[in-house]
Amino acid sequence: MSAYELTETLPWLRSGTDFLLGGVDRLTDDELRQPSGLPGWSRAHLVGHVARNAEALGRLAAWARTGVETPMYASPDQRNADIEESAVLPVDRLRDELASTAAELAKAFGELDDAAWRASVRSAQGRSIPTTEVPWMRVREVWLHSVDLAAGARMVDLPAGVLDALMTDVCGTLSGRDGCPAALLWPTDRAMPVRLGPDDTEPVTLTGSAADLTGWLVGRGGSAGLTARDGTGPVPVPVAPRWL
Repeated sequence: MSAYELTETLPWLRSGTDFLLGGVDRLTDDELRQPSGLPGWSRAHLVGHVARNAEALGRLAAWARTGVETPMYASPDQRNADIEESAVLPVDRLRDELASTAAELAKAFGELDDAAWRASVRSAQGRSIPTTEVPWMRVREVWLHSVDLAAGARMVDLPAGVLDALMTDVCGTLSGRDGCPAALLWPTDRAMPVRLGPDDTEPVTLTGSAADLTGWLVGRGGSAGLTARDGTGPVPVPVAPRWL
């Protein structure tokens, strides 16, 4: 299954948005000003970022629909400034913007026809991507940032399909990075492993639950719960390269 199949990603997006909104709704106003699980960011930073991300992905949807190039952000500096400005908004407005921008993005996706979904747009990193990848980008945002709220959500709360697609996606991205370890990721709760790293290097076998392995890959969990072995026996769990 491709991570970009709309029959999978759009339902994951809807459920992930509901999950994130529910997590934010359960936080008090004071708790929203407290640190998140991301270094240097409060929960308000995180919420502001997710709202601004919805707007940015909406611009890609508009690009696909109209053919008029509309980048996600004017520049990295503009993106960062928007997040900082959002983080100090009144909490009621921040909550409203999280919900309203998510609804607007869902509406924008609903307006895309087959030709628009087949169009190419460009990510914030300048990579040409099919429009069908854009909902998957949002799936990653809402589910992983639900964990980053540091309000009780864990990697194990992600749907099994999201974990599987995320593991495959991130392994594909990281495998081309310098210094990426060669590993065969074998989830104890799955039937098949996923390869990480260069093909010309003998891999260690890294074992753990799908949630623990994916958390290790995306920097939302250390090596606890994981074991690594090579042909001689147990070895230290390797360090995963930085993903994003």
